[in-house]
Amino acid sequence: MVETPKTYKDLPSTPITFFTTEDNKTGTWRTIRPVIDKEKCTRCYICWKFCPDLSIEVEKEGDYPNVDYDHCKGCGICANECPSNAITMEKEMEK
Repeated sequence: MVETPKTYKDLPSTPITFFTTEDNKTGTWRTIRPVIDKEKCTRCYICWKFCPDLSIEVEKEGDYPNVDYDHCKGCGICANECPSNAITMEKEMEK
C-alpha cells in the first residue's frame, strides 16, 4: 500500500515534466484569450515584458506584438498592463 504524502515536502524529488515550455503547448487551458487591437497598440512592448509565459512575440523592433496562442494560458496580465488598452480579453471560442 502506498502512503499518501502529508505535505508537499513529503513528495519525491522528481521532475514534473521532461519537456521545455516550448514543447508543452498549454493554450488549451484558456477560457479567455488576449486580442491585440493594432489600431490602439503603440508598440511599447509592455505586454511582452510582463507576459509570464513568453507568449507575446515580437519578431523585430517596430513590429506589432503577436500572441502565441499555443502557449498563452489567458492570464490577462498583458491586458492589465497595456497602457493604451489595446488588449482585450475575449471568451475563448468552443472548438
